[in-house]
Amino acid sequence: MIKKILVKLGQVMFPGGSNRIDHELLAKTNPSLKALQVSLYNKWRTDYEAGHPLPKLEHTGMRIFSQLEEDGLLLYIFSILGMGNRRFVDLGAADGINSNCANLALNWGWEGLFVDGDGEQIDRGKSFYAKHPDTWLYPPKFCCEFIKTENVNDILERNSVTGEIEFLNIDIDGNDYWIWDAIKAVDPKVVMVETHVEFGKEPITVAYDPDYVYPPARHPQYFGAGPTALEKLARKKGYRLVGSNLYGFNTIYIKEGLAEDVFPTVTVDSILKHPRNKERHQLFEPIKDWDYIRV
Repeated sequence: MIKKILVKLGQVMFPGGSNRIDHELLAKTNPSLKALQVSLYNKWRTDYEAGHPLPKLEHTGMRIFSQLEEDGLLLYIFSILGMGNRRFVDLGAADGINSNCANLALNWGWEGLFVDGDGEQIDRGKSFYAKHPDTWLYPPKFCCEFIKTENVNDILERNSVTGEIEFLNIDIDGNDYWIWDAIKAVDPKVVMVETHVEFGKEPITVAYDPDYVYPPARHPQYFGAGPTALEKLARKKGYRLVGSNLYGFNTIYIKEGLAEDVFPTVTVDSILKHPRNKERHQLFEPIKDWDYIRV
């Protein structure tokens, strides 16, 4: 078995496609990092059960595979909620490596499904996970398909991902609002959805377009839904906004009734407090009078 693991370790592909080992990626799953995460998880879990003071969600971020500090935020959340069945779905996953779910899959042994419409990205991710020493025995599932409201539940059901899951990530740069609204096949405890902070606090979303692909044709900022629209959708679906990444564009929702003492509801204002968002909102000015769905 050790020999097989070493062989797999030497076969992990460099993202550019060469046969070199990507030492940076391998370092993200080294034993020291795993031990640090386990230590943090156990400390937070023990403190919670003992009623000791806990940090605010916004102070727990760290980047391992995620774009920003989402990996740490999720680790903290699941240290309080527990990891349950360790199942995730990542919609708009690209290659599933620079993903909010990658740390859960590679360092915590979660199973799940990565979905993206780019075949090249999907092939790259499949190759990486099939050869990585932490996942080669049972890699996550990959599905190459453009995600629409008309097919999202079918995609989940065909890949045997239904019922309760721990985490749903939606990042498709466009129809995110409509996709989340349409999902019925899975029942996640935690949802992360990318929002279009350029819309500021306006309760708007661009109308659903089944043929939409990123980048948008009409204007580079005319896509997606603002955080107020997503927060309203979350409440309709039985979730509460508990935070976001530093810049506010990856919003985090937890199902009502779960750990409300640690993760209280926060306002849209609170996730837009970074000065970057004032600058980004200026990009909305040229398109503020265009057609939107107000929710």
